[in-house]
Amino acid sequence: MATADRIKDQGWWPTKGTVARGDYVGAAACTPCHRPQSTSQPTTAMARTANRTDRSEVLRGPGPLTFESGGFHYEIAPDGAQSRYTVAKGSRSSSAVLTWAFGVGNVGQSFLFAREGAFYEARVSYYESIHGLAFTPGRAIAAPRDLDEAMARRVDEEELRRCFGCHTTAPTADGRFDASRAVPGVTCEACHGPGRRHVEAMEHAPGAHPQTEIFNPAKLQPEPAIDFCGACHATFWDVKLTGDTGIAAMRSQPYRLRSSRCWNAGDARITCTACHEPHSPLVTDPKAYDKQCLACHVASGSTTSDHPGRACPVKTTNCVDCHMPTYPVPDMHHEFTDHLIRVPRR
Repeated sequence: MATADRIKDQGWWPTKGTVARGDYVGAAACTPCHRPQSTSQPTTAMARTANRTDRSEVLRGPGPLTFESGGFHYEIAPDGAQSRYTVAKGSRSSSAVLTWAFGVGNVGQSFLFAREGAFYEARVSYYESIHGLAFTPGRAIAAPRDLDEAMARRVDEEELRRCFGCHTTAPTADGRFDASRAVPGVTCEACHGPGRRHVEAMEHAPGAHPQTEIFNPAKLQPEPAIDFCGACHATFWDVKLTGDTGIAAMRSQPYRLRSSRCWNAGDARITCTACHEPHSPLVTDPKAYDKQCLACHVASGSTTSDHPGRACPVKTTNCVDCHMPTYPVPDMHHEFTDHLIRVPRR
């Protein structure tokens, strides 16, 4: 299903903004009963995918970040505990204090600032591979008409709801978007829903069923399970309905996974969480995923009912290197893994 349809259903779903603000209790309330997850999850990229700029590790660097294009000079430099973004051409300049940083920084980081009650996206972003600034993806402009156009793009509330909805926790509650109330990063309640009723139930009845008044996505069937992650990473039907193609479609892991020849809507061995533990940092060693591949594929010999995937005639290690290759995304100065599982054609 498309995410817009999932959100209309009763019950919890990520980015749903109709829940009461008072029902959110914060991640600290989860720690007493879920200490292992509460210890590891804050170290994940999801937990650090947005922050206020005074907490940005990228912007705590020793000197200013600069970029030149079309006669315009772009600079992000420390300003006390904050970071000031300035665009200049000749004797004219415009500046603003950055307020939000989106992205962990291991790939890149984009920035927002506020002006006269509106949010603006900085025209430049930081990229780790070049250790510096370049145009924000999709925002390159060769000949800006003036400083304002060179500096930033105004972001409307609908887009803000989407961006904050996937990079922060509870930015929209009671149907109202409020960036000042957003909790930086994807925390417990972004996926499991507001925890007030669950905490109260467990405090008053310690022996109650652990599912009491909380959403556990681990209980989802495979099809809704990848749609659950697709609430932020784009489901199959999100991509189809928006008409995304090329790199935009490739970057939707749920769409590509579901488009794989071996996709089976009833097989939990081919969901996002079959390979990725959401409470732990992303594993980057290709060999670490071999066991997931061999959960479906036989290492040698004939297939079985439990292992319907044929043996690879080339090798049985580092499977993803061949069957889930990486592709460069020039706008982001980085290579991303394509989650369309297939036999490479040479």
